Amino acid sequence: MRLEMAEFPVTRINLGTRFDYDSGVLEVNREELKDLVLQDKRIEDTWLEVVIPGEKARITGIRDVIEPRVKVNGAAQVFPGVLGPVAPVGDGRTHRLSGMAVLTAVKYEGTIRAGDGVQRSAILDMWGPGAEASRFSSLVNLVLILQLVEGLPEIEAHAAMQHAECRVAKRLAEVTLGLNPKKKVDVYDLSGEKRKLPRAVLIQGCMTESHNPHSGVSYYGLPIRDSLATVVHPNELLDGAVGVNTTRAMAYLPTTWDWQNHPLVLGLYRQHRKRLNFAGVILQRIRFETHHGKEVIAQNTAQLASSLRAGAAFVSWLGSGNCFVDVMLTIRACENRGIKTVLVTYEYGGKDGVDFPLLFYAPEANAVVTTGSRDRWLDLPAPERVVGPYDHIRILSYPGAPEAPVGGPLSLDARDLVIGAVDNWGMQSWTCRAY
Repeated sequence: MRLEMAEFPVTRINLGTRFDYDSGVLEVNREELKDLVLQDKRIEDTWLEVVIPGEKARITGIRDVIEPRVKVNGAAQVFPGVLGPVAPVGDGRTHRLSGMAVLTAVKYEGTIRAGDGVQRSAILDMWGPGAEASRFSSLVNLVLILQLVEGLPEIEAHAAMQHAECRVAKRLAEVTLGLNPKKKVDVYDLSGEKRKLPRAVLIQGCMTESHNPHSGVSYYGLPIRDSLATVVHPNELLDGAVGVNTTRAMAYLPTTWDWQNHPLVLGLYRQHRKRLNFAGVILQRIRFETHHGKEVIAQNTAQLASSLRAGAAFVSWLGSGNCFVDVMLTIRACENRGIKTVLVTYEYGGKDGVDFPLLFYAPEANAVVTTGSRDRWLDLPAPERVVGPYDHIRILSYPGAPEAPVGGPLSLDARDLVIGAVDNWGMQSWTCRAY
């Protein structure tokens, strides 16, 4: 596979009566986008807002973030299995609108009222401490606000949100059809390995729950649930073949935008044929309910990496709690096969950063890179503008939890509520200080 990715930077978005792109300015036909979204009868109403970096604005009800992309040539289209048939992506040319994102915000309470499957949404501040914590505050954001038909089942609500955001993202990127990018075109191609360089794979753990109606991660629109490990081409991620569960927006769960811009995939590509040979990505379903299941997926993943002749593996993950046991057992299984591993993970550490940073540990995990803490306090000042479907939010997610007015100051004892505030894969820049 050879994928060309052409970049069209966006520095300003104007909501008006036409679609156009010129010198970083994106003109958006507001009514046409609304009509496009409302073709789905599961959506009762929709409206659009623009927020910019530095604006004292707070966005509520965020379910997902997505970057506009469209294929210019190739056998398939972006977001396969969601917008179109299941056809292989990762080849040909794709155009992307960089520097911006579509934030999907929905008022939705869900039908699951307790446990891991309860619906979640997130907030984002475009200024102040909240902006410093999140990678998405630096983007020019088009907020797509949806009002769903009441009484939708979980799976239908998820599908409605996902279809709407993907259709909007694709339509926005279509403004670049027929245009030539002024910036460079990046080429992603795994061919042409160099001898004597080690082969390296990315093992990407994906939290799923078998008791939920849909999984946290999907591949070509199909939830990854009880599957064993699967080898995928990294270009498929860039073309939108991997998506997320839009009904559970939490800081430690990556968005579709994160999958499209996976920093470890892009970093391994930059080192391909220089320091290593990038051999591919292994999607690993984690959070098995039994220790037996965790042992099986660990051995299955390590065997798959071995069959790819990998001498090294970067191991990353998403989730919380018992997912980390699967991750550590996978590292042990890889190391026992002679595959050197590097774990990329966020820390816990407690609100003051003095607790044990990892939930479970295997001695074979002797190379670990931290991407920062999930647990640290975050105090947010009151915004001047609130965008989104909620004027009150629950700081804690359980049903019946006390609500706080979203237009006032908020004190968070962890970063789960702020979209993009947990750095799963090393997307953001961090510094550490030794005492």
